[in-house]
Amino acid sequence: MDTAQTSVMSSSADEFERCADYIQAALVYAGHSHTLQDVWQAITNKQAAFFPLEKSAIVVEIVDYPQRATCRIWLAGGGMEERIVAEKNAHDWARELGCDSMEIIGRKGWERQLKDYKPTATILVKDL
Repeated sequence: MDTAQTSVMSSSADEFERCADYIQAALVYAGHSHTLQDVWQAITNKQAAFFPLEKSAIVVEIVDYPQRATCRIWLAGGGMEERIVAEKNAHDWARELGCDSMEIIGRKGWERQLKDYKPTATILVKDL
């Protein structure tokens, strides 16, 4: 790995650590499906992307459906105003990658804030 890659990874690791509380809070709402280490591993393996801001962060993943590629906002924590900015950053990033759409699996607050999204499903979870 060259020095430029190492410094980028170190910077990303520092940012992830700084934003860990935001991501951890989102994981609680996601039903503890992953640990922080699982999320970091997905980011470093390029299975997910991390968008940190000053007081918030989001983690996205690309979902390749048979007929389209979608950027899914997987985890989001911190202030809503900043998360809206992060969504726009992720939107631009996803478009550059050739995604056709964005989707969010999250709480109702997103629906109230993002008027250009439409609800398409309800996710119900039951612990066994």
